[in-house]
Amino acid sequence: MNDLSINFKDIAKSSERIFGYIYKTPILVSHEINEKFGANFFFKCENMQKTGSFKFRGAINALEQLNDTQRNNGVATFSSGNHAKAIALSSKILNIKSIILMPIDAPLAKLEYTRKYANEVILYDRYIDKREDLLKNLVSKYGVTPISSYDNYNVISGAGTVCKEFLEEIKNLDAIFVGLGGGGLLAGSSLSKRALAKNCKIYGVEPILANDGQQSFKLGSLVRIETPKTIADGAQTQCLGEKTFNIIRKYVDDIVTVTDEQIIYSMKIASNYLKLIVEPTGCLGFAAAINNLKTLNNKNIGIVLTGSNIDMKNFYSLTNDYNTTI
Repeated sequence: MNDLSINFKDIAKSSERIFGYIYKTPILVSHEINEKFGANFFFKCENMQKTGSFKFRGAINALEQLNDTQRNNGVATFSSGNHAKAIALSSKILNIKSIILMPIDAPLAKLEYTRKYANEVILYDRYIDKREDLLKNLVSKYGVTPISSYDNYNVISGAGTVCKEFLEEIKNLDAIFVGLGGGGLLAGSSLSKRALAKNCKIYGVEPILANDGQQSFKLGSLVRIETPKTIADGAQTQCLGEKTFNIIRKYVDDIVTVTDEQIIYSMKIASNYLKLIVEPTGCLGFAAAINNLKTLNNKNIGIVLTGSNIDMKNFYSLTNDYNTTI
């Protein structure tokens, strides 16, 4: 499969393949939020998905399609946490050995969960070590199959089932805001949007200090940055994947950025009005939407809340220290 042939049919097949494994997550609305911001918000709650994020969809979809030799040899990946958790649980379900590379500063909740299900967790320093080289060494040493958290067509197709469900249920969205790290969710979502809601706009959202995707989108070629520092740990990627970028640049309308302060504010809103705990990366889309209200007045806005994996102590520290009135 190449970037010209992956399409909505692949996502539809993935939806059937993973149906028995995943939760069909709810879509929530809040009249208070709509009244406060002057738009109609619909929240696809992947923070309620197994492992606490949308990543489980892509992981189980990818591992389900391994051949017998690959299953026997096992898999390996690197991840700040959500993909790590997803691969760990998927490999446990399918009885496949897994080795996970995680940064030493990964949220404790993500690290502990991954250790519970993975065969081995290896820690690295995201600001010093080259995780790609560490993964290559594991592949060479053990013959494991590497499973990218985003630059893998089966992962992209699995992630695309999020917006497939979203758009099949809510048919009149004017725009969708999707968080952007490596691009798997945004790429898959753009394919679903193209098939199901051609008139709906789709926007990727990055932290302002992690805007490699925005730079790449504007330039038309991949831009790599130093490991960014942001509270949105799931968006601390240095560069989009080649596969994800080839899809994103064709089918996404724009990529916008938000500050850490704007992310925290959106977390507080989600907590106060939706009664949801959403991690910083999980609120990227919501943060962007409520900071672009002039163009969204009275529009129907889709928000993917991508994950809930944050230590509660950290959540309360972030939201309590941020004093803006909600």
